[in-house]
Amino acid sequence: MRLSLGLTQEHSCSYLENHMARSLMVMDEELLSPHTYDALLAHGYRRSGDHVYRPWCDGCRQCHAVRVPVERFRPNRSQRRCWNLNRDLDLRWVPAELTDEQYALYLAYQARRHAGGAMAESSFMETQEFLLASWNDVRFLEMRLAGELLCVAVTDFQPLSLSAVYAFFRPDMHKRSLGSYAILQQIAQANQEGRQWLYLGYWIPDCRKMAYKSAFRPIEVRAPLADMQDEKWVERC
Repeated sequence: MRLSLGLTQEHSCSYLENHMARSLMVMDEELLSPHTYDALLAHGYRRSGDHVYRPWCDGCRQCHAVRVPVERFRPNRSQRRCWNLNRDLDLRWVPAELTDEQYALYLAYQARRHAGGAMAESSFMETQEFLLASWNDVRFLEMRLAGELLCVAVTDFQPLSLSAVYAFFRPDMHKRSLGSYAILQQIAQANQEGRQWLYLGYWIPDCRKMAYKSAFRPIEVRAPLADMQDEKWVERC
C-alpha cells in the first residue's frame, strides 16, 4: 500500500533548545488501521491522536525510534525493585474512553511535570484527541491503590506490537517510579499476548527527559538517516 506523505512547516523543537523541527506526516489517514500502523511503526513513525508522523528536521537526525523485543527483555535490578514495590496496586485494562477522573489526573500530572507548557492547559476534548485514535485499538491501563487512581498508561494494540503512547500519574508518587512500572506492565502484556515488540516512541541521546528509555534492555534503535531506505533496526544490549 502506498501512502501520501507531507512535510510540515518548521517549528521550535520540544526537546532540544535552539533547534527547529519539522515532521513527515501521513496524509491518507482514511487508510490507517492497526495493520498499517504496525508497518509504519517499523519504519520509525509514531502517532499523536489520529495523526501519524516521524521527525524529519533539516540538518538534524537525533530522534531515534526505539522498541523493546519483549520476549528477550530482562529487567535490571532497579526495574525488579520497581516491579516488587508496586505489587500492591490494582491493575485493570479499560476501553479508551477518557473519564473525568482520568482527565483530572492528567491535568495534575501536566501542572507538576510540564508547568507552563501547552499541554498543561489542554481542554477535555484536546486531551481526548491527543490520546485516542479513531482507527486504532487503544486501551488504558489503570493503576489504583485502595481505589484511588494513581496512573494511566495509554497503549496502542497492533497485530505484531504494542506501542506506549503516553503515561500520566500522581506526581507526588515519584518513589514508585510509576512511569517505568507502566512500561514494565506493557512489556509483560505484549509478551503475554504474543506481540513481538513494545514501541517506546523516540529517544534523543542528548535529551535527559528521554534517558529512561535506554534502561530497558535489550532495546532496538532505528537511527534516522538521510535516506529512509537505508535505515535499519540495531540492537543495543
